[in-house]
Amino acid sequence: MYKLLIFDWDGTIIDSAARIVSSMQSAAKDCGFEIPTADAVRNIIGLGIPEALRILIPGITDDGINKVRLSYGHYYLGEDKTPTPLFSGARKTLESMKNRGMRMAVATGKGRNGLNRAFADTGLGFLFETSRCADEALSKPHPLMLEEILAETGVKASEAIMIGDTEYDLEMGKRAGMDVIAVSYGAHHINRLKGFNPVLEIHNFPELEVWLDGQGAFVKEGE
Repeated sequence: MYKLLIFDWDGTIIDSAARIVSSMQSAAKDCGFEIPTADAVRNIIGLGIPEALRILIPGITDDGINKVRLSYGHYYLGEDKTPTPLFSGARKTLESMKNRGMRMAVATGKGRNGLNRAFADTGLGFLFETSRCADEALSKPHPLMLEEILAETGVKASEAIMIGDTEYDLEMGKRAGMDVIAVSYGAHHINRLKGFNPVLEIHNFPELEVWLDGQGAFVKEGE
């Protein structure tokens, strides 16, 4: 039985792809680099900024990475006003699962400042027992984030599940020895995720709780 749900953030809980794309394109332009296409940026969503930039801008130096990182943060956290709404049903489902005793965590390609800002903006931070960010561990798909979360919570890999919308999320989960759930509405097309043999594909957030109910994942009253 699953005891811990570990969520990706961008593209899984929050619909932020459009802002990520526009902010990254603006940052690249400001720093004198060729502007990446929207598809190219969507492809790297989930990675840490340094890893993402080495794919988007081949040959970029460490100094260039630092410049683009700062510019990107300026746009994403302030200048860029592209909406980043929660996916439909996310808040209600997360709150319901928390109230039913499910433990939850976040493993994200965001930096800590960005995730803390997102927690504050959405009011969802209290729902998650712990979290790991790309600037605190190795970037996805390395499993270190998940290994640290499992160690902190005392949960076995077989008792946890990774939920995400990109190949990087699912590969990370598999490398940590966990089951994975593929989100079809995020950055990567669902066909790219099927190869990781997810135990479930969800097409909207409420489907997750329904499936977990069927797995007997929630403690019933009196038990």
